[in-house]
Amino acid sequence: MTQSVPTSSNSVSPASSKFLTTAELRKSFIDFFVSKQHTHVPSSSLVPYNDPTLLFTNAGMNQFKDCFLGIDKRDYSRAVTSQKCVRAGGKHNDLDNVGYTARHHTFFEMLGNFSFGDYFKKSAIAYAWEFLTSAQWLALDANRLYVTIYETDDEAFDIWHKDIGLPAERIIRIGDNKGAPYASDNFWAMGDTGPCGPCTEVFFDHGAHVEGGLPGTPEEDGDRYIEVWNCVFMQFNRQPDGTMEPLPAPSVDTGMGLERISAILQGVHSNYEIDLFVNLINSAADLLGIKMKTKLP
Repeated sequence: MTQSVPTSSNSVSPASSKFLTTAELRKSFIDFFVSKQHTHVPSSSLVPYNDPTLLFTNAGMNQFKDCFLGIDKRDYSRAVTSQKCVRAGGKHNDLDNVGYTARHHTFFEMLGNFSFGDYFKKSAIAYAWEFLTSAQWLALDANRLYVTIYETDDEAFDIWHKDIGLPAERIIRIGDNKGAPYASDNFWAMGDTGPCGPCTEVFFDHGAHVEGGLPGTPEEDGDRYIEVWNCVFMQFNRQPDGTMEPLPAPSVDTGMGLERISAILQGVHSNYEIDLFVNLINSAADLLGIKMKTKLP
């Protein structure tokens, strides 16, 4: 069923009619996917217990790696988590960006929904759009959402354009832009080996008053267009020699930054202005005897 999506305009409208604290947003995400028959799985340890290739847990899918490979059989085929992550080195290293952007952290929470051989692209995209834009959930202004897809992923394009109703000009194809085959912002891999696949990302436009350009442009590293949700379509198991072996069953791995989506729902530009950080900053100031009160959003 096609959903109506307004065309974009130059005026900046409120991001949403709702205001949610980080705690409320986390609960809302979990409640949404539990209502879609997902099992709520607790956050795993920051030190992975089942993967010697990782020093720290850097994504929600880490604890499910063997599920994607078909090695671990669970009594559920759908899961939802709010995973504590550290990205301070390795393939997914945000350390060099911390302090220079409004959106990067070494430690953060990743909201994620997962399908282990259950649903695939169509349902994953539909769930993401429903949670972000429906009045019952986040009610984000659809005018301010853009998506990227892997350059050759015509199936994802058709789902966004024909099923969701997103205008073609708001769907951006990203090819291999990192100097090698399958080396793309829209082809996700946990590491140099292991589960991987093409992905589609949802971006939010903070408005023309913030510097930055659309994904795929020279200005993409600015803070205007912020990636909030990455839906990875796990299809391959990359081998040490670089070959791509098909996974036993196509699966879904998604991740949305809790702090980034909280900033949008709280009407602030920087992650460091959300209630979570403001309360920490004010408490630290009190302990140090500093007369400083950062206002809550």
